[in-house]
Amino acid sequence: MSTKLRLIILSFLQFFIWGSWLITIGAYWFQTKQWSGGQFGAIFSTMGIASIFMPSLMGIVADKWVNAEKLYGILHILGGIVLFTVPLVADPGTMFWVMLLNMIFYMPTLALSIAVSYSVLKREGFDVVKSYPPIRVWGTIGFVVAMWTVSLLGFEKSASQFYIASGAAILLGFYSFTLPKCPPTATNTSSQSLMEVLGLKSFAILRDTKMLTFFLFAMLLGAALQLTNAYGDTFLHDFDKVPAYQDTFAVKYPAIIMSISQISETLFILAIPFFLRRFGIKQVMLFSMIAWVLRFGLLAYGTPDNPGIWLIILSCIVYGMAFDFFNISGSLFVETQTAPSIRASAQGLFMMMTNGFGAVLGSLVSGVVIEQYFTNADQSKDWHGIWLAFAGYALAIALLFVVLFRHKHDPEAVSEHHAEPLLSEA
Repeated sequence: MSTKLRLIILSFLQFFIWGSWLITIGAYWFQTKQWSGGQFGAIFSTMGIASIFMPSLMGIVADKWVNAEKLYGILHILGGIVLFTVPLVADPGTMFWVMLLNMIFYMPTLALSIAVSYSVLKREGFDVVKSYPPIRVWGTIGFVVAMWTVSLLGFEKSASQFYIASGAAILLGFYSFTLPKCPPTATNTSSQSLMEVLGLKSFAILRDTKMLTFFLFAMLLGAALQLTNAYGDTFLHDFDKVPAYQDTFAVKYPAIIMSISQISETLFILAIPFFLRRFGIKQVMLFSMIAWVLRFGLLAYGTPDNPGIWLIILSCIVYGMAFDFFNISGSLFVETQTAPSIRASAQGLFMMMTNGFGAVLGSLVSGVVIEQYFTNADQSKDWHGIWLAFAGYALAIALLFVVLFRHKHDPEAVSEHHAEPLLSEA
């Protein structure tokens, strides 16, 4: 089996696990359990809380002490065991702690999967900017396949979605032990300072004003990502309460409609190398922010019937640019700015800002705001107002980004991947 095919399987299963429940947990929470919106925001914040410390911590372990592929496998097996217990949870308080434990095991695997892929590709002489996006696109395909599987099996509102995720996690855990070895890259630890021994050297990147600004905006965009993940599916499920929409395809199979977002990702991922070389990271991230404005704005006016369904579909299409041009391009940008000895730690730092602080910000604030300002007396949601508020948030980020982020694009450096790291190994 070729190296690229092995990494494709890794990417597919990595996101199949997440796609099995991430988009549909809202339907399980609101439609089946009928728990409150404020509590739901807390549940979605678990991935943010875990991402604040676990990706960086596990990145340190992989950089210094344990093979990245082995650590990756252990975390997935533990996460799969926790997911298997989710259907047994009977109250939102316990659900919070169970999902937090699951996220503690899962979130660091997102950064580790990138670190493992980059390490293997570089060792075999591949250009990661060219080679990684076509591999990563299979992660999106895995996410879509999982969503369709859950939807077509009728598990969108069922706890069975967590059994599917659990099985995939345990399978990936054992599979990872067969991957090429990715040993720790940090050397001479006996002569290192306390900061280096603790793996905090990657935080020195933040001394650079440009990188600090980049990571702050990564956090703000991470908040936007949680908004669409948390509420997209249950938004369509809520139309079931309107007789005129009950028999529409979008209401019966909302996860399939929302999966258009991930299908769109596959196209935009493949376009990343061209856009990064042609426009640079600042322009690419600005495109992402504009796409977020359109994503939320179109949902505000969408309905499950004609012509409103086309606005929802268009929103799903622009999601591909919104997500990929921020998430995938951001990880590639971090890769070009850091030394190999802190590769996993730096990716963990990026994950901490996006899926950590960003997720906590987006989940908790949105839960409270929706509960206080966009929930009617009968507990129904003002989805038009919710999506417009989110669109205004994304627009404000875009305007600030244009003014505050300073970066001079060097097409040659991106093309040949020889940019001087801001943090060297010395």
